[in-house]
Amino acid sequence: MNILMILTSHEDFGTSGRKTGFWMEEFAAPYYRFLDAGASVTIASPAGGQPPVDPASLGDDFKTAETRRFAEDDQAQAQLANSKKLEDIAAADFDAVFYPGGHGPLYDLTDNAASLALLTQFHSDNKPIAAVCHGVAALVKAQTADGAALVKGLEVTGFTDSEEAAVGATDLVPYSVEQELQRAGATFRGAADWADFSIRDGLMITGQNPASSGSTADRLLEALKR
Repeated sequence: MNILMILTSHEDFGTSGRKTGFWMEEFAAPYYRFLDAGASVTIASPAGGQPPVDPASLGDDFKTAETRRFAEDDQAQAQLANSKKLEDIAAADFDAVFYPGGHGPLYDLTDNAASLALLTQFHSDNKPIAAVCHGVAALVKAQTADGAALVKGLEVTGFTDSEEAAVGATDLVPYSVEQELQRAGATFRGAADWADFSIRDGLMITGQNPASSGSTADRLLEALKR
């Protein structure tokens, strides 16, 4: 199995002066799920090189077994620091794609031409597509080969408006992923704030928040096995 993980290259949280990027747990939990299942993982980002990590995700309250494993894994750190440029990636080389979140994807993956082209190709090739939390930003404008919204008619989840309010980011984010996915024709589902909640609808797999990272990755692996 060859799995592509696409991370953000964006680190500024709008004009707030705060830093963002990708959320460490949302990368580390799937990354090790995939490796432990025997998959080969490739990391890519719009700019290539070291993707920015949201500094808040490194706090003690958000450390997990997987984030601690990553902190001691020199090989994984080197791979992350040398992520491939998204424009150099070919969908044909991979069996599935996974988008971790953090607020960064809202800024550089929603409209990224290379990412959108990859998603169209993965869909056309009947390959699983997965995203967790704000990683679902990559799906908002994605289309099928015939121009329909990729998520139209599908059940999906992502970081909810309720959770956005809880972290004080409602007025900071450029848009609500919950509302934009609905506008794209998806049926948005959400569980209680911070609950582990993920959905698989066909070959589309989405997770609500950081706590859902592992289960979203597990659903992707299940889709690959079938």
